[in-house]
Amino acid sequence: MGIEDLHINRDRLLRRLDALAEIGAIDGGGVCRLALTEEDRLGRDQVTAWMRELGMAVSVDRIGNVVGVRAGRRPGPPVMTGSHIDTVRTGGRYDGTLGVLAGLEVIEVLNERNLETEHPLAVAYFTNEEGSRFAPDMMGSLVYVGGMSVEEARATRGIDDSTVGECLDAIGYAGEADCGAPSVHAFVELHIEQGPILEQKGVTIGAVEQVQGISWTEFTVAGVSNHAGTTPMPLRHDAGYAAAAIACEVRNLAMRIGGNQVGTAGALTIAPNLVNVVANRATLTVDLRNTEEERLQRAEAELAAFVDQLAKNEGVEITSRRLARFQPVEFDAGIVDRVERAARDLGLSVRRMPSGAGHDAQMLARVCPAGMVFVPSADGISHNVREYTEPDHLEAGANVLLRVLVDLAQQPVGGG
Repeated sequence: MGIEDLHINRDRLLRRLDALAEIGAIDGGGVCRLALTEEDRLGRDQVTAWMRELGMAVSVDRIGNVVGVRAGRRPGPPVMTGSHIDTVRTGGRYDGTLGVLAGLEVIEVLNERNLETEHPLAVAYFTNEEGSRFAPDMMGSLVYVGGMSVEEARATRGIDDSTVGECLDAIGYAGEADCGAPSVHAFVELHIEQGPILEQKGVTIGAVEQVQGISWTEFTVAGVSNHAGTTPMPLRHDAGYAAAAIACEVRNLAMRIGGNQVGTAGALTIAPNLVNVVANRATLTVDLRNTEEERLQRAEAELAAFVDQLAKNEGVEITSRRLARFQPVEFDAGIVDRVERAARDLGLSVRRMPSGAGHDAQMLARVCPAGMVFVPSADGISHNVREYTEPDHLEAGANVLLRVLVDLAQQPVGGG
């Protein structure tokens, strides 16, 4: 039996996607499974149960990453796929989960055909990829590859002041396996694009060549509360205005730098948050991204200079705290080629492209050859209950993933 005879079961993949989307379901068809919440625990329990039903050997490491392994002809590092199952507060049903559940579908197809691969195959889901509750994002995969210690990760405080360690213990997913085990032969992640390019171009498959660098910073502005009616404008030390000015500058500098530079002022809190009081405190998060490290550094430097001058002009104190910083990542050229070739062999249109979002694959790229497969997102919408990818595209992406994984896993042990 050749690789060209293998195809995923579309209905089974859709059933699993629907079943997992019921856990943490919210109005509008979306999902809320913030990392390490009870909803996340229930999702983990379901996916882990599916892994065991498929005969996979399941391990949970000390940061809660879960890996299921299907044995190969020879022991050794597996060819791994996977993603995450945590979501943002108003998430969709495909972000992250497609990559995990398509991986399980690949395993089930191989089980049905009784096809043994040379290398083991693994499906993983990583803790706190979104970073919505605990910063940084992609925490679990960062710990997996040694970029952050377990102790530092467990001590991280979230938006509700709880720690990662407390929440891992509470949901029962502080495992005993060493982080970074098993070592990985190659990693391929299937994901929705979360952007508009594939749909706009009428292309079904994205062969992802690189991931943008990410810079997350939290700014805290300390001003002086005063009466909104009696305090002259030149005498104000307005934390609310300073935060708004920073938000506007983030957009301005992104437009000024151009190219692939993007900038977002995301979370904003203000105190005392009253209609007739000049704010004395504001906290603002800024997300800067670029595929070019030099331009990303320029954006960071220009924003820092603006903030320094703003503080002097307004008589406020502005402090900053780095939440996350990852350089742009280039994926393995051989895996990019395999994705493109698999798509063409299946008669699918394919386009080489960068990723604007961060993904676990960029962390795995530190320790093994890695790459990604994208499928279109309707209207480019994600992190939204309206997130949608057509079943034909879900099936196409899973079939590309199947071919690439089997191709990699059938290489002779010691082969490239």
